[in-house]
Amino acid sequence: MKDILRQLWEKWNQLSLVKQIICGIVLGLVLALSVPKLTFISLFGTLFVGALKSVAPLLVFFLVMDSLAQHKSSTPTNIKSIIILYCVSMLLAALAAVFITMTFAPTLVLQGVGESSPAPSNIGEVLHSVFTSFVQNPVEAISKANYIGILFWAVIFGVILRPARESTKTVLHDTAEAVSKVIGFVIRFAPLGVMGLLYKAISDGGLSSLLVYGKLILVLVGIMLFTALILNPLIVFFTISGNPYPLVWKCLRDSGVTAFFTRSSAANIPVNMAICEELKLDRATYSVSIPLGATINMCGAAITITTMTLATVNTLHIHIDIISAILMCIMATISACGSSGVAGGSLLLIPLACGMFGISDEIAMQVVGTGFIIGVIQDSCETALNSSSDLLFTAAADIRRQKQSQ
Repeated sequence: MKDILRQLWEKWNQLSLVKQIICGIVLGLVLALSVPKLTFISLFGTLFVGALKSVAPLLVFFLVMDSLAQHKSSTPTNIKSIIILYCVSMLLAALAAVFITMTFAPTLVLQGVGESSPAPSNIGEVLHSVFTSFVQNPVEAISKANYIGILFWAVIFGVILRPARESTKTVLHDTAEAVSKVIGFVIRFAPLGVMGLLYKAISDGGLSSLLVYGKLILVLVGIMLFTALILNPLIVFFTISGNPYPLVWKCLRDSGVTAFFTRSSAANIPVNMAICEELKLDRATYSVSIPLGATINMCGAAITITTMTLATVNTLHIHIDIISAILMCIMATISACGSSGVAGGSLLLIPLACGMFGISDEIAMQVVGTGFIIGVIQDSCETALNSSSDLLFTAAADIRRQKQSQ
């Protein structure tokens, strides 16, 4: 019996996290339909969300602080134009997510929605909430999961620590790595957490609750397709003053498809580098811009953060004005730049945007849990968009440089 259990455990560990989560989804669905009264199963979802809620504030604080402290500004001149393209793409993608999400108004299945703080009624209240959150005591900000305050103090400490000794930076980096590994350990239990969350949703709301996830996936994937096929080509058109689609199709076909299945921008770096060499781009530029893009160019993450936050707003019946939505887009863009260093990617940065609208951390972490349920599709599409965009804008900037030098 022990040998059989050991073999099953070894086979389970050989499965990728995506396949394990799929198993969790199937098991949660079967259990909810067959034995809906076993309430202890939903405890797995509660514990998973609670663990994420506990560690995520520390992760954001140390990750941002470490990233800024380690930053070096010595990069090739053409990198600046590529970074501008990265930022413009992320901001426009977030804005597109606002308008499309407001049009189709997806919602979520949430528990305890009455726990959120009173929603701000106008832009003045939003700004007041944001600015007062900035200056909250950093220890209190971490303990109360005030992500706006966490981000503010992490930026302050990170910038101040730039001239620090290398030994100090090493300790900071090791701390950030340690917290990331803790999050990674928690996420290994995502299959059980997803099973519990899905069990709870279907037990309480029936099979109709699955339609909520379906609509959310369609909206997310639709926005990403719109960005890949309309927005990004427009940016490239204005950059190279020519037809962008031959380059767009090549990037999506040769880079996007591979990234879709690997689900890792970092793992797709060698693929993008090889395509850059095939296109005869400037090696001094793409050798920096491709790894840099895998770190900060996250338009798919900006879409996910924006869409999931607005879906939460819709669920809680919070009214927001267009200026508040634009401010959220800017915050989502900035947050997305750091999502590659977070285990779980863009999902763990959703509470940062939710905090703008008085949404409690408890609710925000339920949204993160929902993200893991749909992440089988969402994360693959997000990575494909992110990685293909790295290649697309690197090539566009180099083509523009070549035309200007002629």
